[in-house]
Amino acid sequence: MKMLVALALSLVLGGTAMAEDHSKDIVRKAAKAGVVETVDQLVATMEGAGLKIFARIDHGAGAQSIGEDVGASQLLIFGNPKVGTPAIKDDRISGLFLPLKVLVYEDAEGKTMIAYETPKANLGKLGGVSEDAPYLAVMTGALAKFTDGVAE
Repeated sequence: MKMLVALALSLVLGGTAMAEDHSKDIVRKAAKAGVVETVDQLVATMEGAGLKIFARIDHGAGAQSIGEDVGASQLLIFGNPKVGTPAIKDDRISGLFLPLKVLVYEDAEGKTMIAYETPKANLGKLGGVSEDAPYLAVMTGALAKFTDGVAE
């Protein structure tokens, strides 16, 4: 019995020690406006640039539907098949990380924040996607450009 407990404990602690810190792969920016206004502006700008908005998920409303409050929080899922398809052709697993996503949320102090994961964080680590693939630069540039436009 002691051996089983020791084995389980080593697996748990070993797994924790091996967990990667992905916080460096997340870009965070303060927004100029509230959550809804920021997402509205992102949608308008992205659609104007020819991107497709696949979904707008309201996490805040979802939490409220079960009597909880996480503050205002919306996830925008968007992309351009001309940019994303080459990544999926290079490595089909890229489809797990595409389309791109931007989270706009109200933090604990009530400040509106913008967050997104860098494309290299996931796509650049796949075996079939070269870290210098041109589409990674396009995706990274687009995320920076669109979010900078609504950031302080």
